[in-house]
Amino acid sequence: MKKILFFTLLCVATMLSAQQPIELPLWPDGAPNSNGLTGSEENLEGGRMANVIHPNITVYRAAKPNGMAILMCPGGGYARLALWHEGHDMAGWFNAQGITYVVMKYRMPNTHYEVPLSDAEQAIRLIRLHAVEWGVDPHRVGVMGASAGGHLAASLSTLYSSDETRPDFQILFYPVISMEKEITHAGSRSFLLGDNPSEELVRHYTLQKQVNERTPQAFIMLSADDHTVVPANSIGYFQALCSHKVPVSMHIYPTGGHGWGFRDAFTYKRQWTGELEKWLREGVVF
Repeated sequence: MKKILFFTLLCVATMLSAQQPIELPLWPDGAPNSNGLTGSEENLEGGRMANVIHPNITVYRAAKPNGMAILMCPGGGYARLALWHEGHDMAGWFNAQGITYVVMKYRMPNTHYEVPLSDAEQAIRLIRLHAVEWGVDPHRVGVMGASAGGHLAASLSTLYSSDETRPDFQILFYPVISMEKEITHAGSRSFLLGDNPSEELVRHYTLQKQVNERTPQAFIMLSADDHTVVPANSIGYFQALCSHKVPVSMHIYPTGGHGWGFRDAFTYKRQWTGELEKWLREGVVF
């Protein structure tokens, strides 16, 4: 009986140990670029953070990994990060499905538009570098993002610099996609590109125009009554993916507005979690 109890406790301890999050700096030797921000990181109300100086990833390993990993890019209008309801709060849900879940604390652009994407590419590199250690298949690594973080996730999916940093799938919560004035989220555009960007820069970061046949398969979700990031962003991206024959699943819920993330208050939480779980289990093709 004592032996059974001992081995039971040992197994529980092993499982708990496997689920302890790991924090890794993105650039331990210094980033290759700068956003010009200095000072200290700012912890704001509602689990948000601004003035990110030390970008990193927090890795939540599944007790029984299925080989899949997801890199999450929280939103915040490219000015701050909603690290909890659009980040850490989802870890247990993904881990329960055997998915290694990684939350990225990335640097704000401060009009240095190349900075967030360079952080995202580095995060993907680190996940694939540690793939064996974390029980991850390097060919089953996806990116996920919400709002402006959705723009970053879609940027990684369309503007990746090499196969090494190309995600295998993308999941977008009410994403900013376009930088065109009539459609975009004004704050995200301003913090990313500045107040008077060139037409070339606007087009480059209007991501439905960057979709091609190698853009990763996608799952998109949003609310029809989102007045912060209007649905035209997601719809335009969906149409571009379809026109290039990229597999895509889009779910538009009638109400909910913007920024619901993993919050229980969102009326359709049971629907989106069920639909995403099914897509991850049956809809993603590798």
